[in-house]
Amino acid sequence: MTGTTTVPPAELATLAPPSLGRRLRGALTSSPAYMSGILLLLVLFFTFMRPDTFASAFNLRNIFLDASVLLVIAIGMTYVMIAGGFDLSVGSVLVFSGVAAAKAMEAVGRDGIGTVAIGTGVALVTGLAWGLFNGFCVARLRVSALITTLGSMGAALGMAYLVTDGNDIRTVPNTLIAIGTGNIGGIPSLVLISALFTVIGMIILHLTRYGRHTFLIGSNPEASRRAGINTAGHLMSLYALSGLLAGAAAMLSLGRFSTTTLEGHGTDPLEAVTAVVLGGTSLYGGRGTVIGTVIGVFIPAVLANGFIIMGVQPFWQMVVIGFVVIGAVYADQIKRQTQDR
Repeated sequence: MTGTTTVPPAELATLAPPSLGRRLRGALTSSPAYMSGILLLLVLFFTFMRPDTFASAFNLRNIFLDASVLLVIAIGMTYVMIAGGFDLSVGSVLVFSGVAAAKAMEAVGRDGIGTVAIGTGVALVTGLAWGLFNGFCVARLRVSALITTLGSMGAALGMAYLVTDGNDIRTVPNTLIAIGTGNIGGIPSLVLISALFTVIGMIILHLTRYGRHTFLIGSNPEASRRAGINTAGHLMSLYALSGLLAGAAAMLSLGRFSTTTLEGHGTDPLEAVTAVVLGGTSLYGGRGTVIGTVIGVFIPAVLANGFIIMGVQPFWQMVVIGFVVIGAVYADQIKRQTQDR
């Protein structure tokens, strides 16, 4: 027969979803399970050391707010890294999308939910455009993801500086500020919005064909292609998703800080990658969870907050997280080698 491709039985076995029992055993022995234990220990330690300060409602609110914007970015990074990719441009795309949104809302010249909606649309479109550009270079032109997103990181940030002459835009509508600093049912709006993104990200990744294809491409790109998956198109969509979520995070950042914060997101890509790796996503692709990323986002957030409360220099957070990331990657390598044998 001509025009048909047969996938070997061994490769078909890798495409079959695991049983429920296997999933449960894997969940209990997974990196997210270990990291959730570490997170719990950190919370208990800082609560014991500073019970009146760390465990206060005000401080817990600050921890969740600190994690909310980064979490939205990290969700997109999770998808890209599960497929074996990488995106260093998310921080600069966030800044550029925030600048574009602020300029658009400034041009409208009035306050109100309609102006915020226009700004949101502009932020999402610009973020999506950068993501599509990254995806086209990686999937179609076959440029290294590291080089592509590193170039986009510089280009997006440079264009943001050109548009603003290097000055932050502070004419953010009061309606957006009210959303960014307000509460719904006693819970900060930004936390609820990031939680909504998290739930949607979990559903799509773990319960839809799109999510299964993402895992398959990261596990075995060639087998995925031979099984009929449009791997290039799927990779483009993943980078587009990462850019789109960076655009959404830009609006959350504008609402919280009331300014474009041009200098405030230089470490976002590394922080997002750190969170995703701590959450158990493999640097080699094929494995990861959104809930693991949530845990990975909160570990540095709790560490930084706890160190500040205890009067410890926050630079120690970088030291601790650096060694933890190295350990997590090493454990991932050992686990992969064991599975290969």
